[in-house]
Amino acid sequence: MANFHGRTKALTITIIIATISPYQALVRAGHRLKQLKQVHAHLIISGAHRNLSLFTKLTILACSSPSSIKYAKKLSLAIPNPDSYLFNSLIRISSKLGFLNDAVFFYKHMILCLIPPTNYTFTSLIKSCANVCAFKLGKSVHSHAVINGFSLDSFVQTSLVSFYGKCSEVGSARKVFDEMPNKSIVAWNAMISGYEQNGLCKDAVDLFGLMVNSGFHPDSVTFVGVSSACAQLGALELGSWVHDYIVKHGSEVDVVLGTSLINMYARCGNVRKAREVFDVMKDKNVVAWTAMISGYGIHGYGKEAIKIYNSMQNYGPSPNEVTFVAILSACAHAGMVNEGRSIFSSMRNDHGVVPGVEHHVCMVDLLGRAGLLNDAYEHVRVLKRPSPAVWTAMLGACKMHKDFNLGIEAAEELLALEPENPGHYVTLSNVYALAGKMERVEKVRNIMIKKKLKKHVGYSTIEVDQRTYLFSMGDKSHPESIELYGYLDDLMRRISEVGYVSTRESVLHELEEEETEYALRYHSEKLALAFGLMKCKNDASVIRIVKNLRMCEDCHLAIKLISSIIKREIVVRDKLRFHHFRDGVCSCADYW
Repeated sequence: MANFHGRTKALTITIIIATISPYQALVRAGHRLKQLKQVHAHLIISGAHRNLSLFTKLTILACSSPSSIKYAKKLSLAIPNPDSYLFNSLIRISSKLGFLNDAVFFYKHMILCLIPPTNYTFTSLIKSCANVCAFKLGKSVHSHAVINGFSLDSFVQTSLVSFYGKCSEVGSARKVFDEMPNKSIVAWNAMISGYEQNGLCKDAVDLFGLMVNSGFHPDSVTFVGVSSACAQLGALELGSWVHDYIVKHGSEVDVVLGTSLINMYARCGNVRKAREVFDVMKDKNVVAWTAMISGYGIHGYGKEAIKIYNSMQNYGPSPNEVTFVAILSACAHAGMVNEGRSIFSSMRNDHGVVPGVEHHVCMVDLLGRAGLLNDAYEHVRVLKRPSPAVWTAMLGACKMHKDFNLGIEAAEELLALEPENPGHYVTLSNVYALAGKMERVEKVRNIMIKKKLKKHVGYSTIEVDQRTYLFSMGDKSHPESIELYGYLDDLMRRISEVGYVSTRESVLHELEEEETEYALRYHSEKLALAFGLMKCKNDASVIRIVKNLRMCEDCHLAIKLISSIIKREIVVRDKLRFHHFRDGVCSCADYW
């Protein structure tokens, strides 16, 4: 009976196809494989398969779905006289859907059919390679484009800039960009994004300046790229200038650009301006709400983060996995244990979100920072396979609260999971040093030497007059180093008179012998601070510094006292959070 109904249905569809035009039948079939095969059969029976236009339409429709693309490949082989339109369409569609191998198949078939490729051919192929970072294949396509005379085609070149940037070959991207005789706004944006996505934010900012000076008017994509670069650099002055430029020229602030500005202001230390942007946004998606929650969280404003989170539940979209990472992290930085526990429980129960690795890291961090080491340890142990990030949070809590036995256990777990990570050895040596087990510090040092592991180099940046300056520990490359070191020495002398004593624990984890109290005095954040104060002596503006690693205890103490004697607000963004120093007090309340 079922077979009878199936045959009846198929017969009905065949009758319908026969009563309408072949083109209408194709349109009705869409990209559904079964219907496409029926239309194909009707075309053959009616003789319409000789119509290149109809057969091209059939093949393109088949290419538009993962379930029928294999059929499209068979159809393409059956077309007696294909043209460039067919192959360019097939390559473009398969590239857009992420089917790189199929796009290459159509390209090879195109070459075998002696059909010359066009700039559209190479643009689609290069974009497809960029989407999956297929570097070797992309270089081959680049070579084919050059051989076929498209080396200076603006569309191909722009695609190549984007491709090399996404594959982290920024030098190659810039070479292609510089060779472009006519640079479009899309090309400028691709190069700026390439720099920003690869962490070369100063280069992104410099290129933006060159773009503006060259007479190009930036668009929303430009602003997103530059504001993201400013966020990473902590370049508030330039980021504010970009925002003012947007307002002055009446550019539309959509949800993507608005979210980028929220992130920029928050990461540059001005969470108040981030909130202003958030409040005036007409449309807010889950990313925008999450950015605002995260902005409050990294500044230690846990209560404000909770308020935004509650408003989101009442008036905004449903929170997602990233939202919960942001709000749990905010609770951890603010010591809001009960709130964090409640939100963690609600993830699965109220929102159907299964906790992932990052959520467990936040919970271990939340409990560990609050001194609830046993609770944090139990949270780790209930996990089937604790990730390195979870054990790192556990180890950090043990170091903070000087639980050396548990800290050593956490460090050993970490080293078993990631034996080549130098950061774990540095932290373990610090735990040993704080426990007074110097012979074990030496043992860790020898292991690192044997494995040829080097600790991460710390550096700090500061923005002065929209220029970003970088300092590393003991750095004397700056042309004003003599004046700078003299100024810093005077600051250290002044805070010593009001009770500063170097926190030598801050250097015990440093494994090189030359790391002494002398070197401690010239840590990168102290040099950046001295430079900022030296250049802005008669200015009441806030001094803003970005540190790539966690701020050490000694610098934290020193900057607190410096903020008191100079009567200036100092904001430092380290790897984990913001510290707002004012009148000898830090916003973190020494809880970080």
